[in-house]
Amino acid sequence: MKFRRKLIVFALYIFTSALALSAQVRGLYPPGMSATYSGITPGPGFSYVNQLLIYSRSTMRDRNGKITATGNNSVILDMNSFVWVSKKEFLGGARFSMSATLPIARNSLTNEATGPISGASGFGDSYYQPFILGWNKERVGIRAVYGFLAPTGRYEAGKNDNVGSGYWTHVFASGQTVYLTKKKATTFSAFQMYEFHTRQPGTNIHPGQTFDLDFSLMHSLPLKGDRSFQFGLIGYNQYQTTDKKGPTITPQQAKDYYKVNAIGFATQVALPKQRLNFGFKYFKEFANRSTFQGYSVQVTGAYKF
Repeated sequence: MKFRRKLIVFALYIFTSALALSAQVRGLYPPGMSATYSGITPGPGFSYVNQLLIYSRSTMRDRNGKITATGNNSVILDMNSFVWVSKKEFLGGARFSMSATLPIARNSLTNEATGPISGASGFGDSYYQPFILGWNKERVGIRAVYGFLAPTGRYEAGKNDNVGSGYWTHVFASGQTVYLTKKKATTFSAFQMYEFHTRQPGTNIHPGQTFDLDFSLMHSLPLKGDRSFQFGLIGYNQYQTTDKKGPTITPQQAKDYYKVNAIGFATQVALPKQRLNFGFKYFKEFANRSTFQGYSVQVTGAYKF
């Protein structure tokens, strides 16, 4: 029953980790989605970004990395982001911007022993970034972000068809992109986020806070005209940093911090004249602790109005 509870909990993870039961296995941020060019601010005006994120998990790992349960979990997120960047510059060339991300989610979970356990689809928890400052300099780009996750997805404590977490989360984040060559062909990017979770209604559980890290090393090759093709190595990490708390949380569960690690590759095509960008990412997770382990495939398209 202990293993099955962990499987059920993870099935409720879509855009967030839904903590309707007595365990916490992931943070809220979909890892890897900001791995490339995270410090670069788009040009002034409006942009639309669509990200199709597919997470597949097959094993549950304990605090020592030992497999404690197997099954099949899939989480599909269609992330629709609307971004606005101001024309004015201040504070040494910074531009102010804002964004809103509206997700459509689908998830399913099956246990090898019992078969289907849960499944759900619908509008998930939406993510808003009302304050973003971005500096695009000659050899470096930096962004500073405040955002929050709103519990707009369907949620009811104890249900196995939730598509939201039920609670609010505040985040502080930063992205950096460094051009390693004068021609800006090779770049290193890093993205950091810290999640401050609030208490979940219905369960009275307060999830542990989470630190997220995405990173990449990319190289660009010129194509015909002003087009370009980028490729390189990418990865992500996600770590629980504080105890989870609640009436059903045991002392062992409170200290059972999850750790997620992944490495992979990415490609991207930039079409400036058409104001389009397309990207593909693949991540393979390894050495996870107190959570599921699997892989992620991410497909991105962006249009600048």
